[in-house]
Amino acid sequence: MSSAPRYWREIPYRYRLEASLCERCGSKFYPPRIICPNCKSREMKRIRLPKRGTLVSYSVVYFPPKGFELQTPYVVGLVEIDGVKVVGQITDVLPSELKIGMELEACFRKVRVNGKSGIIQYGIKFRKPEKRDADESYVPIGVR
Repeated sequence: MSSAPRYWREIPYRYRLEASLCERCGSKFYPPRIICPNCKSREMKRIRLPKRGTLVSYSVVYFPPKGFELQTPYVVGLVEIDGVKVVGQITDVLPSELKIGMELEACFRKVRVNGKSGIIQYGIKFRKPEKRDADESYVPIGVR
């Protein structure tokens, strides 16, 4: 039996923007799926999404779920990346600075600390882009 921390670490899409592409109908999904919900095909291929996308919607969370109480208020956004909608926290930006349609980029950050064990969980968050790179593919960014 594997431990919870090991299980968390072994889920690739928690650390990379990995999606699935249906090779039959062309639909993309994040997190990845093994069966296409649109055409029921099992012909799914793993793909990497670019790290930049567009803010579609967001909400400021004042009453968080258990484990996120110390982060309030925080922002959760819906970011469209290459036709796929990804939900994630938005960091390093004030809610008043957010605009629907603005560009955001994925970054690798601490998501939370487990209160009882003290285990730190990392994952994908979004922020305003630092600068435009020649290579738009996702590259993990240093943890702050």
